[in-house]
Amino acid sequence: MEIKVIDLAARSVTMELADGGIYYTKEPYQIELNGVPVKQADMVITSLFDLKPETTYELMVKKADGSVLGTLEFCTGYEFVTLNVKDFGAKGDGVQDDTKFIQAAILSCPKDSRVLVPEGTYCITSLFLKSDLNLELAKGAELKAKTERSEFPKFPALIESYDETDEYNLGTWEGNPLPMFAGIITGIAVENVRIYGQGTINGNASKENWWHNPKVMVGAFRPRLFFISHCNHVTLQGVKFCNSPSWTLHPYFSDDLKFYNVVVENPSDSPNTDGLDPESCKNVEIAGVRFSLGDDCIAVKSGKIYMGRKHKTPSENLHIRQCLMENGHGAVTVGSEIAGGVKDLLVEDCLFRHTDRGLRIKTRRGRGKDSILNQIAFRNIDMDHVMTPFVVNCFYFCDPDGKTDYVQNRGEKPVDERTPQVKSLSFENIKATNCHVAAAYFDGLPEQKIEEIRMKNVTVIYAENAKSGVPAMSAGVEECSKKGIFVNNVKKLILDHVSISGQEGEKMTLLGVDEKVIEE
Repeated sequence: MEIKVIDLAARSVTMELADGGIYYTKEPYQIELNGVPVKQADMVITSLFDLKPETTYELMVKKADGSVLGTLEFCTGYEFVTLNVKDFGAKGDGVQDDTKFIQAAILSCPKDSRVLVPEGTYCITSLFLKSDLNLELAKGAELKAKTERSEFPKFPALIESYDETDEYNLGTWEGNPLPMFAGIITGIAVENVRIYGQGTINGNASKENWWHNPKVMVGAFRPRLFFISHCNHVTLQGVKFCNSPSWTLHPYFSDDLKFYNVVVENPSDSPNTDGLDPESCKNVEIAGVRFSLGDDCIAVKSGKIYMGRKHKTPSENLHIRQCLMENGHGAVTVGSEIAGGVKDLLVEDCLFRHTDRGLRIKTRRGRGKDSILNQIAFRNIDMDHVMTPFVVNCFYFCDPDGKTDYVQNRGEKPVDERTPQVKSLSFENIKATNCHVAAAYFDGLPEQKIEEIRMKNVTVIYAENAKSGVPAMSAGVEECSKKGIFVNNVKKLILDHVSISGQEGEKMTLLGVDEKVIEE
């Protein structure tokens, strides 16, 4: 077993125990620090908290029988002071509005220090981050959001510059600049921020407040649970995020982001509660995160046509690994708001359970010529009870104009400034068991075919009592069950040792495929 530290701070460490397991290690283990047992775990990536600053630790990992799997040594970082929010007036009694007291502690925190939220329930609206901040939520600490719209700040969409030559974008909703309420946790143009610990950030949303008539803008659109815009070097570690009013974690035009051992948990019927949506972000690492929610677990985005055309900022260099996705519409999704494009996305060593779709790409005419999806790879993934494991849908029908003739017409349209492009997609070493609807559904545009799809060492096995469903959200796609591989409008298709068991009807339906390479 290889043991390595992947993140280290003054009071916490995240480590990876690579024994060949996906999300879970092949067997449980125990961690000792300086000879003292501190944690029993069964995850490949795990975090330890309550460490002392500037302290050298000898870490030992043991099996249940006491045999040693490995050791390593690390030294925690420097910390200047700790600011306890209760010293600033916060009560944590679940009654008092503690927003201003916690905010005072945040704004008062010097560099190389931490703000500590101890055990208790702290009622808040929006908290705003600052640069060079370490915010720790101790075990038993809960930041619980209020739900009265009138108490939340509003972010206007576009603010015109004084000389009328530029604009400042704050509010955003589903890829467009639109007014929205500030996030429960909000960061605007800050850097070097760490939010960590064993506590919880609870959006407190329900069908009685934020989830009531979720598509209707009332004053502004629903807030994110965590929203950062134009930020750099931000780390989330260990914290649980739950009951989000809308998208849970939404980094926007930001760089160098790390998400370790975070838990995202929303009810399965909660509307548009995506887990983590990096939008026009780069250099993003997501590792050891568990998702269970009511929409896409991870959805990589880059805005709709206005933002994509103006800023031309793709999401790029994203690495997702050792994550668990449960009960979402899509486990890992690209789109549909991707007018700025997506490139260099790697998803590996992940476990998908009970999601509607596994690896999902959704786009459509109107996303624009800068919407180029390239170098997207998925490998070493196990799926169980996923309705349709692989979906590439170039006729996605959401949005007010999503069912218009321009978007949904299957005839060839002129390639122009509104036409998106899907280039290189790779799927390797993937096993999907207890599949239901279709093995794969790849549907490209006739005027701009998907350039290449490569599948290698892929196994799909259907459930005995498979449910029926619609494999892709586009007009004219019929409900089905145990359907094989459907491919339409692809320039090059490579199927290298792709196995399907239990399908009904044809194993493959290939339409508009210019070149195919099939290796049994």
